[in-house]
Amino acid sequence: MVGVATATTPCGPYTYKASWKPLGADSRDMGLFVDDNSTAYLLYASDNNQNFKISRLTADYHNVSAQVSVLSASTLESPGIVKRNGVYYLIASHTSGWAPNPNKYFSATSLSGPWSSQADIAPEAVRTYFSQNAYDFPLGSNAIYMGDRWRPSLLGSSRYMWFPLSWSSGSPQIVAADVWSVNVAAGTYTAATGTTYEAEAGTRSGPATIISDSAFSAGGGVGWLGNGGTVTINNVQGTGSPQWISLYYANGAVFPMCGVITNVSIGDSSWRNRILLSVNGGTGVYVDQPDTGSGHVILSVPVQLILRSGSNSLTFGSGQTNYAGDLDKIIVYTAT
Repeated sequence: MVGVATATTPCGPYTYKASWKPLGADSRDMGLFVDDNSTAYLLYASDNNQNFKISRLTADYHNVSAQVSVLSASTLESPGIVKRNGVYYLIASHTSGWAPNPNKYFSATSLSGPWSSQADIAPEAVRTYFSQNAYDFPLGSNAIYMGDRWRPSLLGSSRYMWFPLSWSSGSPQIVAADVWSVNVAAGTYTAATGTTYEAEAGTRSGPATIISDSAFSAGGGVGWLGNGGTVTINNVQGTGSPQWISLYYANGAVFPMCGVITNVSIGDSSWRNRILLSVNGGTGVYVDQPDTGSGHVILSVPVQLILRSGSNSLTFGSGQTNYAGDLDKIIVYTAT
């Protein structure tokens, strides 16, 4: 069912208008797109998530008037559309329950199609950086990919993952920027630069060991962290003000997203790894490490910390009884 309510401001109050099935059909995950001529379209999964449909809205946006396109047997959900240089780019996820998957794009010069074959918006192995498309916001000649990172057993901890979406290669591709800023008026974005510190260059203790893998940025990382294993990265330069630090890691402990592991207290199985990070020997903070799909895939998690001005020591894995993911490197940012 689709519900319609209207208001004069985004914050309401809203007046309920109606609920309906679009042209009598089943509707599930949905989105909206408004074309250059102000004609709006409903984008929705239908027919038990088997077919994906696009239907034109009435002039008042209160109902649908006609179906304009069907992508049969596509099993798509979480749709968004960006129009660029007269081409429509439909961005959507396939259906895989709570688990992330490689989101795709389809292109066409008309919303009625024909639509191109699906293609990736990010390397398949990263599963859209453990996220699912929710909305795509136009930004000049680029866009902003606005994804959800679902955490089913602790929904309040589900986060948004926003990345620049660039056409510099000729097709929409996510730019995996940890820290970045947007100039909406200019239609531009700026990715921050930072200083990289390799984990394998740190001081290890306990069972922590250097592991080799071509997926790591310098060919190596540190594994067996937690449960007595630690690594300390020294001489990390800070500003004395809050700054972002990204932890690059691999967590190949993949389990079914809908499964239950009874001896894990931190949530569902894809979130079962986390690492305890301590700055200069202070009280540690846990940083989640959702599964990367493979021990050979690297993802990053940014965390904001206050480092003292000058040299700092960051210790990973100390005081935690569970094992953490393998640490590749950290990047310390000073500004966006």
